[in-house]
Amino acid sequence: MIGELAKNALRFFFLVALQILVLNNIQWSGYLNPYLYVLFILLLPFETPNWLLILLSFLLGFTIDVFGNTWGMHTAACVLMGYVRPYFLKIISPREGYEKAMQPNIRDFGLEWIVRYSLVMIFIHHFALFYIEVFKFSLFLHTFIRVVLSSLFTLSLVIISHFIIYRR
Repeated sequence: MIGELAKNALRFFFLVALQILVLNNIQWSGYLNPYLYVLFILLLPFETPNWLLILLSFLLGFTIDVFGNTWGMHTAACVLMGYVRPYFLKIISPREGYEKAMQPNIRDFGLEWIVRYSLVMIFIHHFALFYIEVFKFSLFLHTFIRVVLSSLFTLSLVIISHFIIYRR
């Protein structure tokens, strides 16, 4: 329990630092914005209580907002992602369900499951984030293209991270 807590705390600080110091400085033509920090929410254990999931999502988004001076945009997107996660996990759960102390990872669930799970969750996060940022319907198509391209780019970073973290 303590080891899992320490591992998740380290993951939190590493992903926040990576996002703030490196990834926030990467933008290609305004269309590709990598937000790898969402990996923290994606990798939380299945038995994480909903209240704790929402709280951790809030803290993650709030931390990114404080350092990025984005005034709650990341907080709202992360809380939405944390809120939707348990419901989506129920939809894509295996017949026998999830085992205790299990985490969503490529080693246990395979590439197809991880891609499906990660893509939907990342898309929800990015959709909320970019539309809160723009906050007008006149730029709907432009913003939607940004959402799709940034989601695919973030997904590729998440998959690469899975292979790095969970190599055999």
